[in-house]
Amino acid sequence: MLIGEYQTKLTDKNRVAVPAEFRKLLGNKIVITKGYEGCLIITSADMFQRFIEPLKNGPFFSKSIRESTRFLVGSAFNVDLDDQGRFVLPTSLLAYSGIKGIAVFTGLNTWIELWDKKKWDEQMKDIEVNASDIAETLNSTDHIQPN
Repeated sequence: MLIGEYQTKLTDKNRVAVPAEFRKLLGNKIVITKGYEGCLIITSADMFQRFIEPLKNGPFFSKSIRESTRFLVGSAFNVDLDDQGRFVLPTSLLAYSGIKGIAVFTGLNTWIELWDKKKWDEQMKDIEVNASDIAETLNSTDHIQPN
C-alpha cells in the first residue's frame, strides 16, 4: 500500500526523486499523468490500466468518457526511473502542476499524487477545515462503510 507524505526538491533540470518507500512497491517503471485539482498522478503501469478500464469499456459516444480519456490517457507518460529513483518531469506536466522548488509526494493507497508544495498546503488546509463535512457526505451516500 502506498501511504505517507514525502517532500523533495525539484532540480534545475526538472528532476525529482521518487521516495524509496514508493519505489519498493512501484518498481523502476511508472506512469505519470495529470491528476485532479492541479496535481500529478503516479502509479505502476498495471495499476494505470486498472484506472482507465472504465474509460476503455465506456461508450465512445459519451462526451465525458472521451474527455476523461483525453485528460488522463492523453497526458500520460511512461517513465523509467534512474538508479537513484529520479526522473525528469515532462514539460507539459510541469506546466500543468506548477511544481516549483519543493514537490510533495503523497501515497494514496494505489496511486501517488505529486504536488507543488504551496498548492498541497492550500489543498490540505481546505480538507482539514472541511474534513467532517466531507466524511458526512461519504457516509450519507454509502460509499464507505466501516467494518
